[in-house]
Amino acid sequence: MSSFAWYSAIGCVLVALGLVVMLLAADRFRRLVALNVAASGTLVVLLAVAGRSVDPDPVPHALALTGIVITVAFTGLGVVLARRIDELDAQDDGHDDNGPDSREQADHRSGDGGRDA
Repeated sequence: MSSFAWYSAIGCVLVALGLVVMLLAADRFRRLVALNVAASGTLVVLLAVAGRSVDPDPVPHALALTGIVITVAFTGLGVVLARRIDELDAQDDGHDDNGPDSREQADHRSGDGGRDA
């Protein structure tokens, strides 16, 4: 088996594994890691294509480096967004109905417009 076929097969397996886990996982962070695995698989395939000939083509190598930078930036943004969503979900779960806003909502529901009698 040639190195091109070997790296292409490994890249395809990584892409397939990442996509399957991304579709089946419920956790946001697990989905983010699965997306990174799929992106790594595409980079492996791109580098395998770049190294087919005796003289390697520098354009796919530059594309792979750019893809690595974009993947790191996307991962950082994804982690920040996932943490913020989890914090907002935790605040919504911990919200009680006895807070100051609940009195105003109860007053509006009763029809007196929130005025004291």
